[in-house]
Amino acid sequence: MAAAIYFLPMKLERWLPWCALAALAVFPLLAPAMGLEFYVNFVRRALIFALAAASLNFILGFGGMAALGHMGFVGVGAYTLVALADAGHESAWLLWPAGAVAGGLVAAAIGSVALRTRGVYFIMITLAFAQMLYFAAVSLRAYGGDDGYNLMARPAFGLGLDSMHEPTFYWVVLALFAGVMALLNRATVSRFGHALMGIRDNEVRMQAMGYPVFRLRLAAFALAGAVAGLAGALLVSHNSFVSPSVMHWTQSATLVVMVVIGGVGRRWGGPVGAAVWIGLEEIAKQHTEYWHLPLGVLLVAIVFLAPRGIAGVLERRRRAAPAAPAADGRPVEAAP
Repeated sequence: MAAAIYFLPMKLERWLPWCALAALAVFPLLAPAMGLEFYVNFVRRALIFALAAASLNFILGFGGMAALGHMGFVGVGAYTLVALADAGHESAWLLWPAGAVAGGLVAAAIGSVALRTRGVYFIMITLAFAQMLYFAAVSLRAYGGDDGYNLMARPAFGLGLDSMHEPTFYWVVLALFAGVMALLNRATVSRFGHALMGIRDNEVRMQAMGYPVFRLRLAAFALAGAVAGLAGALLVSHNSFVSPSVMHWTQSATLVVMVVIGGVGRRWGGPVGAAVWIGLEEIAKQHTEYWHLPLGVLLVAIVFLAPRGIAGVLERRRRAAPAAPAADGRPVEAAP
């Protein structure tokens, strides 16, 4: 009985993502009664940025690839949707996958060059490529150039779903978020994910064991770019507007900060960091025009007090808990 009571929190932790998903799913239904209609759009925006942060965390935390230009792939997905929408295509089931494919292809092309470098050189070359994408978007006069592009209509869902009905779009974004997170989480525990983490920890040894190091890193980089491209397509659908500023290096730096706050290499580090950053940003903006200051203090506090991020703190507490007693009263050693 004592053991069952002790392990209850661990079981609750396993159910926590499902409880959070259920709460997010019913939120649009409860928001009008609580006068929180505005926060339906806010949560949807947070989910989209959580996708982008999760994709960066996949290559940064699990692959050891510190890319400072990841929002460039978000912009590629956004402008791919804009180009197809401007050409007369309206189906979301065409526009969103096209954004993901474009992001993945551009990431593969950039990765084929960038992944031949290491350390600070990799950081700088990804930054350089992201700025190239930024200035390429600025030069696209057909899509507004530096002024941006207004999407005339939100992509159509079809299947009897109304794309203009806010809860419908919210639920579609939530479903895509859940599906992509399941895919990334599955990838991290697969043979591919374990090989990727082995390369992160000791690339020379993995290469000596016969693993195709470059191809594995490139596949991970392209997968992260595809998820970021999907996030970009969803973002322009959410805002009905896109501008080159979404691809600027400062936005990529903010994405890195989200991952650091949530926990680099933690399964839910990206979404947790995105939710905390965007939520505190909204709160701080309501109280001061110097909203960067409290967010900067938060980042410094995380770096010094919780270097593994918020998700890492929660995981460490679970692992540090004492072992439950066995039936004969003797302690049982915790699994590593």
